[in-house]
Amino acid sequence: MRIETPRLVLRPWLEADRDAFAALHADPAVMWDYGGSLPRDMCDQKFDRYRAAFDGHGYGRWLVETLAGEVVGYVGNMPSRPDHTLGPHVDIGWRLAQSAWGQGYATEAARAALDDAFGRCGLTEVLAYTAPDNLRSQAVMQRLALRRDESRDYTGHDGVKVRRTWVWVAQPGAAQA
Repeated sequence: MRIETPRLVLRPWLEADRDAFAALHADPAVMWDYGGSLPRDMCDQKFDRYRAAFDGHGYGRWLVETLAGEVVGYVGNMPSRPDHTLGPHVDIGWRLAQSAWGQGYATEAARAALDDAFGRCGLTEVLAYTAPDNLRSQAVMQRLALRRDESRDYTGHDGVKVRRTWVWVAQPGAAQA
């Protein structure tokens, strides 16, 4: 299973990608929204969750690489944890290496992941969330034509710290804008 865009390939994670995943999460600039790098054990747990999502649901966070094979990060849809404040839902998220910033990769890959979610997977809604000060992610959400839903904003503990979270909504057709 893989998705190709004009410049990128989205594919499920392989065991051989574990070190690249950890390296992405070790960069404090990439992880500023989490307050810094993640320890390797947390990276490994996250990596295992992402791989298991594909096995259990047929979708998840895709590894994103250039057509030349350079891993630039991840983008994709994940089912919420059972105890999530918003109840059961699917959310889209992304995290890219600094070398990939400012090139439109997040938007390109997220659009492809949403098309897959609404097409192949048959989802009718995908949420996106971010901190109020994460302007880069908000810009991607706006380019994807996601709709801000203030009624779903929440404050909660994400496993690292308590955060205020803004919620955006994607629905079929809107990501085509």
